Amino acid sequence: MITSSFPAMRHRRLRQADWIRRLVRETETRPSDLIWSMVVHDGKDARIPVASMPGMERLNVTECAKAAKEAKALGIPCIAIFPHIDGAKKDPRGSEADNPNGLVADAIKAMKDAAPEVGIMCDVALDPFTINGHDGIVERGTILNDATVERLVSQGLMQAEAGADIIAPSDMMDGRIAALRNAFEGAGHQNLMIMSYAAKYASAFYGPYRDAIGSGKLGTGPEENPADKKTYQMDPANTDEALREVALDIAEGADMVMVKPGMPYLDIIRRVSETFDMPTFAFQVSGEYAMIMAASNNGWLDGDRAVMESLGAFKRAGADGVITYFAARAARLMGA
Repeated sequence: MITSSFPAMRHRRLRQADWIRRLVRETETRPSDLIWSMVVHDGKDARIPVASMPGMERLNVTECAKAAKEAKALGIPCIAIFPHIDGAKKDPRGSEADNPNGLVADAIKAMKDAAPEVGIMCDVALDPFTINGHDGIVERGTILNDATVERLVSQGLMQAEAGADIIAPSDMMDGRIAALRNAFEGAGHQNLMIMSYAAKYASAFYGPYRDAIGSGKLGTGPEENPADKKTYQMDPANTDEALREVALDIAEGADMVMVKPGMPYLDIIRRVSETFDMPTFAFQVSGEYAMIMAASNNGWLDGDRAVMESLGAFKRAGADGVITYFAARAARLMGA
């Protein structure tokens, strides 16, 4: 049915050419909106493909330093590193997590030496280092909150001393932001930033990441271990709970907050960004990456368009930036 305003209002006038579409575009995704999610490993091989994440590779320390230079050239302001360590170094307490001579410290130093202008963000959680793949210490089938927080503080201080710019606790233990902030202040790291995984859901979309970091199948190991992370990560059915989590982390000293995963939780991103007016980030997680790559590799969708459309969705929902494995690819597309 033609309305009374027709032909005075023809919406297609503003869609008829690329130049006018760009001129009236409401949201824009730029390289400066991206944090490059990257997995580093402690072996000699330069690059090791991750089977469940087509096109993604674990990088050794030499290669991640080269990647830092690439990020600088592409205009990507920050890299988030996640470690894959030798299984022989794992134990129930994640003892390798705070090793000042370990993989994470070596990677931070190499990347800052290669490209000091690029920010380095480090994940604070025990799952890459525990034999059971959990983010915390397990005792008789229970994840211990306070004992885990003590380990996280030690881990975060190690990363700070190594030169990290942003500490990003992803563990979802209660009270860890306040404990980390107090420890950083006491150790003279007043300018160290904290990006909290404030609303992190117990999601099915993390599977490929566990493959990438070698955290194994949950519920395995020498102890009685929970088979999932539902006692500490959020219930996917909840929205108001996310606001309570974010509010608490801000009060405890977080400088930035994150919603994870990204695409299935665009409504949460919108609520968080509108409620708190704080720098809010989305994490486009491994499962989201794998879906796009699998579909594009099979010719079911245009991969480049899908990447850019998905990143635009986060910005449209209210995210200030996106942590993504697609960062380098997207930045190249933006510069094309």
